[in-house]
Amino acid sequence: MSMNDDLVFVPLGGVGEIGMNIGLYGYGRGSKRRWLMVDCGVIFGDPAITPGIDLILPDIRFAKGLRGAIEALVLTHAHEDHYGAVLDLWPELKCPVYATPFAAAMLEAKRASERDAPKVPVTEIAQGSSFKVGPFDVEFVPVAHSIPESSALAIRTPAGLVLHTGDWKIDPTPIIGLPTDEKRMRELGEEGVAAVVGDSTNALREGVSPSEMDVAATIAELVRTATGRVAVTTFASNVGRLRAVADAALAADRQVVLIGRAMKRAADVGRMLGYFEGIPEFLEPAAYGYLPRDKVVAMMTGSQGEPRAALARVAQGDHPEVTIARGDRVIFSSRAIPGNEKAVGRVMNGLIAGGAEVITDRTHLVHVSGHPRRGEIAMLYGWLKPDLVVPVHGEELHMHEHAAFAKEAGAKRVARVGDGQMIRLAGGPTEIVDEVATGRMLKDGKVLIQSTEQTIGERRKLAFAGVVSIAIAIDELGDVATDPEIRFTGLPARDDEGELMTVVLRDTVLDCLDGLPRPKRRDSGAVATAVERAVRGELNLVWGKKPVCHVSVLSV
Repeated sequence: MSMNDDLVFVPLGGVGEIGMNIGLYGYGRGSKRRWLMVDCGVIFGDPAITPGIDLILPDIRFAKGLRGAIEALVLTHAHEDHYGAVLDLWPELKCPVYATPFAAAMLEAKRASERDAPKVPVTEIAQGSSFKVGPFDVEFVPVAHSIPESSALAIRTPAGLVLHTGDWKIDPTPIIGLPTDEKRMRELGEEGVAAVVGDSTNALREGVSPSEMDVAATIAELVRTATGRVAVTTFASNVGRLRAVADAALAADRQVVLIGRAMKRAADVGRMLGYFEGIPEFLEPAAYGYLPRDKVVAMMTGSQGEPRAALARVAQGDHPEVTIARGDRVIFSSRAIPGNEKAVGRVMNGLIAGGAEVITDRTHLVHVSGHPRRGEIAMLYGWLKPDLVVPVHGEELHMHEHAAFAKEAGAKRVARVGDGQMIRLAGGPTEIVDEVATGRMLKDGKVLIQSTEQTIGERRKLAFAGVVSIAIAIDELGDVATDPEIRFTGLPARDDEGELMTVVLRDTVLDCLDGLPRPKRRDSGAVATAVERAVRGELNLVWGKKPVCHVSVLSV
């Protein structure tokens, strides 16, 4: 190692928010640094803020500018907020990708379900194994989480060892997969950990999370005592929870029907990798209506109230194959992500109105988080004895509390970092050494656009006040050749005095044109501007809103 070489970390997303996790570790100095990218995730759009946008991706212009200096992209696990942007952004990077077999299989299944998605070559690394690339030696350390084969990354460089926790918890009895490897974590602590870059999601909560085995016992009892149909909704990727439901169904002599494409995709990958050994094949949605009510358990997508997901459609009564009626039991084996509470509530209310019994974690242990509470964080830091802790993966409150608690838990030093801030972890003083460009890309249908473009702002205006389209024909003398053609969407039918809105608009346009001098009417741009101002002004008076207004002027 050169005396000038250091180890830095720069997050491009996932700091100050939950989701869109992506970060870069760099070893070297200046333009000679080599880089390791960890995760490449998304967050989901909010219809109120980003109408028409399903996915929000990180802006990776900094990574693209590294000109081949990225040695690899390493995926900690296969949750959308950690790997969901790979198919869209990998073509911009073309770097090697490393992942566990489950994450690799999930990425391939995702690719197969998306038209024209690129084939991403992935090198599979088993948990507990390691690989070397450039100056980095990367070890996949098993950790418990709500998806199989989650791994913390022990990243060794000549400057020191960093542990990137990814998403984790301490669960000695996960349903499937390996528990967090305490023995290996203690060995890393003895080796010497320069820094931990760690999950902050549950840093506000005291104690230790319950085990997935405890949830499985509750679900088994709820399935056993049900008299009608049972439906369970959870995150589609939670294969351990799906296994718990399948075990409960088998014990109660019920069959499992999978409803929702994402659920089926995760189940298919899980079965391919042996996670459903001893469990009968899951049934297609068409089988649901033919099974006796006391012989079926339906696993459905839609735990977050997504309007197009299976459970929301069932709650609205418009699913083509599935109904929930009085006497049926619906188990929400999940917790609403902040911001989704209203959507989840609407689904629950629809189910209850239809007579279903709705069970949530408010009254039964049907869900546990996949992230560590304070007791678990204290245990991990006791094992690792890190010189430095850098909180990530959380909102500002989560990271603030994590930083304060890390000191109580024995961390020698704590440093805060934001998206785009490059912090030195080893090989010199801990400090922000640079700032790089970051931002968000919006996936608008099949097109990626910058979040700063006018598109989304214009859609919000349309949602708030509608649109008016006006076509005007003017002859060479400046006379109006025929009545203006007026159409509108999203406006009320009448104004505040009961006048038809079509009449209000027509009169406003004609009055505006009458007030324009004949020579000015031959200037189509001037006519369009004058009519737009007149229409928006009049509607503001009679309605109180200014819609988007498009005026087309045709010279005849």
